[in-house]
Amino acid sequence: MTQIISTAEDALPTSPQNLMDTLRDLGIDFKFYEHEAVFSVEESSKIKLDMPGTHCRNLFLRDKKKKMFLVVLANETQVNLKQLETTLECGRLSFGSADRLWKYLGVKPGSVCPFAAINDTDHSVEIILDADMMSADLVNYHPLLNTMTVGLTPSDLLRFFAHTGHSPKIKDLKESA
Repeated sequence: MTQIISTAEDALPTSPQNLMDTLRDLGIDFKFYEHEAVFSVEESSKIKLDMPGTHCRNLFLRDKKKKMFLVVLANETQVNLKQLETTLECGRLSFGSADRLWKYLGVKPGSVCPFAAINDTDHSVEIILDADMMSADLVNYHPLLNTMTVGLTPSDLLRFFAHTGHSPKIKDLKESA
C-alpha cells in the first residue's frame, strides 16, 4: 500500500492519499509514481520515460456564459480553442482563473487532473474526454498534486467518474485541431 506523506497536500480539499484510498475502495487498480513537480507537458516529458501508458494534459476552460469545462486529452492531441468551441457547442472559450479552478475543482494550477472531479460535488464542471486517449491501454494523470502520477485504465477512469456522479462526454478532439 502506497502511503503518501506531504505537507503540500494538507491544504487540499481531497488529499492524494484520500483519492488513492477511494480508488482502492472502488477496486480500481493503479500504478503510482512520485517525481519532481512538473507544470507543463514539456517538463513532464522528462519524467515519463519510466511510466508506461498515454500521458495526458488537462485544460480547465470556461465559455463566455461562464460554463466550465475540464478537457482531458492525450499530450499528443492538438486542439485549437476556436475549433473546440464548435466541438463543444459553446461560446468563446478562455482558460479558467486559478481562483475559479480552486473554487470548483479544489486544485492549483499545474495539478489540474480528471480526479479533481471528486471536489466538484455540485457538478458545475462538464468533463470532456479525448476519444484517442480513451482508446489507450493505460492513461496517466496527476492525483491532485503535480509531484505524483497515477496510471490506470480508461475504463477504471470511467468507474471513478461514475462514483463522483459525473457523466463525461467522450469526443473526437482531432476535429478541434
